Amino acid sequence: MTIEVLGQEIRLLFLSEENGLKLLLTAGLVLALLLLRWLARGLSRLVLRGLHNERTRFWTRQGINLVVAVVLLLGVLSIWFDDPARLATGIGLVTAGLAFALQKVITALAGYVVILRGDTFNVGDRITMGGVRGDVIALGFVRTTIMEMGQPPAVLPADPAQWVRSRQYTGRVVTVTNDKVFDEPVYNYTRDFPYLWEEMTLPVKYTDDRARAEQVLLAAARRHSVAADEMPAAALERMKQRYFVRGADLEPRVYWRLTDNWLELTVRFLTGVYGVRDVKDAMSREVLAGLDAAGIGLASATFEVVGLPPLLVTSPDGVSRPG
Repeated sequence: MTIEVLGQEIRLLFLSEENGLKLLLTAGLVLALLLLRWLARGLSRLVLRGLHNERTRFWTRQGINLVVAVVLLLGVLSIWFDDPARLATGIGLVTAGLAFALQKVITALAGYVVILRGDTFNVGDRITMGGVRGDVIALGFVRTTIMEMGQPPAVLPADPAQWVRSRQYTGRVVTVTNDKVFDEPVYNYTRDFPYLWEEMTLPVKYTDDRARAEQVLLAAARRHSVAADEMPAAALERMKQRYFVRGADLEPRVYWRLTDNWLELTVRFLTGVYGVRDVKDAMSREVLAGLDAAGIGLASATFEVVGLPPLLVTSPDGVSRPG
């Protein structure tokens, strides 16, 4: 394209009739694909209106976005690089530029592929990724969105700081880039085995009825934990078929540990991933009621004074008397 200035024709850089036509075609392609995506989303909402499966809805939207992105990429390449020689040169230049300027983005895209291909996690799974614990509520090409949950007291000092002392929502929505799958471990609470082994520890005096305290702990654990004849056995069998997993004890059990001050009783039991705090709250109430009924108290760090050295009290007149 040329313009005339003071009687002289000046050719504008990179602007020609061919490039102008390609720009118009690119803009038309973008608008057409945006319209098609809008129509496809509307159609998917109509088809899935009565379905209450959030994962199906999410992956339907994700599939539409992925198809539109691929068609857009192929369309732009077809418009601007119709010559194979130019296409190869253009791809080389674009690839080199992207590799240098968008290293993190490319790594995040690769992480997205690894997450999907490796079954690392899915929407709705409870995970820990990039130092964030919570439920996956969205999964994009570059970032994963997590509804954050609190932390048990044992890991409360970990970063970032938490104020909720259990695995319940804090209300913060956190985004984590997908490249974290290459740098840090990803903990999945629900993918293959949606159960957790939990523990509750009680200090009991050596002079109390230790056997009765153990019975109280076991009774509460058996009443509130997941029974061994339910789903966990089948889930554990699937884990054994897929991974090298040794046998695990699904029945509640109490372990003893001797300390200098008291006997430490720890009950280990199986529970579901969700509602752990409610289970431990109910167990704590029952255990305390059972211990009170049995006349058993919880031990604490105390000091007992068994003797004092003799004391001498000196009066103002200098006479010392035993205290």
